[in-house]
Amino acid sequence: MTVDTGVRSRRRWVRPAAVGVLAALFGTELVLGWHSLAAAFGHLRAPHPGWLTLAVLAEIASMGAYARMQRSLLRSAGIKRPIRDHLALAYAAHSLSATLPGGPAFSTRFNYQQMMRFGATPAIASWCIALSGILSATALAAVTTAGALAAGGASHWEHLAALAVAVLLLVIGIRRVVSRPEHLDRLVRLPLAGLNRLRRRPATQGGEGIRTFIEQLRAARLDPGHGMAAAVFAVLNWVFDALCLWLCCHAIGAGAGLNQVLLAFCAAMAAGTITIIPGGLGIIDSALILGLLAGGVPTSTAIAAVVLYRIISFGFIIGLGWISWLVIRHRHAQARRPGPALP
Repeated sequence: MTVDTGVRSRRRWVRPAAVGVLAALFGTELVLGWHSLAAAFGHLRAPHPGWLTLAVLAEIASMGAYARMQRSLLRSAGIKRPIRDHLALAYAAHSLSATLPGGPAFSTRFNYQQMMRFGATPAIASWCIALSGILSATALAAVTTAGALAAGGASHWEHLAALAVAVLLLVIGIRRVVSRPEHLDRLVRLPLAGLNRLRRRPATQGGEGIRTFIEQLRAARLDPGHGMAAAVFAVLNWVFDALCLWLCCHAIGAGAGLNQVLLAFCAAMAAGTITIIPGGLGIIDSALILGLLAGGVPTSTAIAAVVLYRIISFGFIIGLGWISWLVIRHRHAQARRPGPALP
């Protein structure tokens, strides 16, 4: 009893102590950085309206490129929907991913449900979501390598050539699996039998469902035209997003070079992929500020540019995304309502 009381007493002090330490840390940082923060807010009071408008348009173009990438992949599988449906899906899924804890899981599930409503089979929807992620990650690597080469960094042309070869092999592999899905059936047969043995089930249980799924993949023909279009849109998605940051720098009067901004952006986006914090808050912002500082941008100007960029990319775009999510939910609710009874 005495031990339990002591443990509870220590636990009671842990939380207030942790809160006190964090408050002291943030207070110290606020005092030390107050001059830079005040100067940054001064820059934000009157951003140049022309540059600001272009920054907003660049971020909208970035979202449009991502939506068109997914549309190209679905069109390659014979699924055709108006671009407005893909735009609404891209905005809504992005908001789910960026604002909810564990957002990527919710976003993936939402993407899957909407693509099924577009007319895709489970295999096609899964294929499109997986390939979208692969293309997006590869495009970020390509943009990073190209930016390093343009800035005269340590990267050499061999890195870009190796990346191009890797992408080519990946596309060829995907096309081969899709055109000959029976090879995939052979690959999963042995692991399935082992899993069923552990579960004490018949060795072939679940095989029919896997064969059905693999058979559906036959419709996923990634032809060169749609594949190239999807790859281009994946690159444009990142390029327009980085362009938004560069335009935000000019909107508050910072003459940052495009190459330096591009490298800072790519480093921040790469850092943001390893955080579980919604939207990469804190991680991406710090990386962006440090990247701009390394490019010669003054501290107050770098903070102002990043804050303005996050207002557009995290505030404005996510606001549009939640509106899109509500509209999609409303449409599906109306579609599920029974029609009026006939007399």
